Amino acid sequence: MLLESLSVAALVVVLVCAVVRPFRWPEAAFAVPAAALVVATGAIGPDAVREEAARLGPVIGFLAAVLVLAKLCDDEGLFHACGTWMARWAHRRPRRLLGAVFFLASLITAALSLDATVVLLTPVVFATAARMGARPGPHVYASAHLSNTASLLLPVSNLTNLLAFTATGLTFTRFALLMLLPWLAAIAVEYAVFRRFFAADLDAPAEPVEGREAPELPLFALVTVAATLGGFAAASAAGVDPAWVAASGAAVMAVRALARRRTTPTAIVRSAALPFLAFVLALGIVVRAVVDNGLGPALGAVLPDGTSLPALLGTAALAALLANLINNLPAVLALVPLAAPSGPGAVLAVLLGVNIGPNLTYAGSLATLLWRRIAHHHGHGVELGEFTLLGLLTVPAALLASTLALWVSLALVGT
Repeated sequence: MLLESLSVAALVVVLVCAVVRPFRWPEAAFAVPAAALVVATGAIGPDAVREEAARLGPVIGFLAAVLVLAKLCDDEGLFHACGTWMARWAHRRPRRLLGAVFFLASLITAALSLDATVVLLTPVVFATAARMGARPGPHVYASAHLSNTASLLLPVSNLTNLLAFTATGLTFTRFALLMLLPWLAAIAVEYAVFRRFFAADLDAPAEPVEGREAPELPLFALVTVAATLGGFAAASAAGVDPAWVAASGAAVMAVRALARRRTTPTAIVRSAALPFLAFVLALGIVVRAVVDNGLGPALGAVLPDGTSLPALLGTAALAALLANLINNLPAVLALVPLAAPSGPGAVLAVLLGVNIGPNLTYAGSLATLLWRRIAHHHGHGVELGEFTLLGLLTVPAALLASTLALWVSLALVGT
């Protein structure tokens, strides 16, 4: 009982500090000592620590490579080009701008992970809306929601997907095929709700403050990203860890940037977000301690078995609830080992819950918390009531639509 209470308390401290960030310290400043505490007290044994480190090691390596790749693409002007394209496509019409944001945010989240959408695309969306004279609310909220919802498609789109990918036993390509329909269904629901919810903002006339810019197309960055995505599929079929492919793509971009003196080795290392990587590993250890000391059996008792439609719906709903209670990273770490015996479909249902569910509350995902800080930095107040109401309108409907789509995909594609 003592170890169970200690593990839970450590997890609570880690999550609260990740949300509040006292003294503006990085999340790792609290997570690493918490992990050391549960190890030192015996809440988790050395063998379990080594097992968790071995499981998370490739995931952390992949995440570092993708973060570097995304930052170097930004330095090449990829996201600036996205903003230019959005402004030209919208042609002073806010509803068209919303469609452009949905399109680009969905693609960027899927290809470069949700971190790229939150950190790199969100400021571009603010700038594009300001240049058009459009109200930023609908478009900025879209970048937040799609950083979560649009991360369903590929194993590389979200850290939660990476954590669950091995447990599915699927190849990169089959994972994408199974998640394509759920991805499209969830995005379609979000888009329909956004058009109604923000109707007044979207119908307000836009007053451009400057002329259109000539579009810039960073071909090298686009080709590198496309080649990296193709490499993921090929590597998965060959049994090669995708982290090596991501590292190769990042290395190609880094060599070019260094040769042109557009970056420095220090800047590249900084873009890998080493404190956040340490946080992910420490959080995994703390969650493992909580699971081993009571949470696992409790969740196992309520998690549905099998991949029937009711079971998939129940699994997705439980995952969404847990993500909003303890954040989606601990939720996926806790639920995936329990869902894996029921097959890949059950694990994918967990991902639907932990990826879509966080749009309901600020604390549901770290990406949402980071997005809120970026929004405040740009002078856009995020109201709790509006955020929650939008979540209530989108999350249940998107979960239902995507779970139905997953059930259909499992029947059509198989596992």
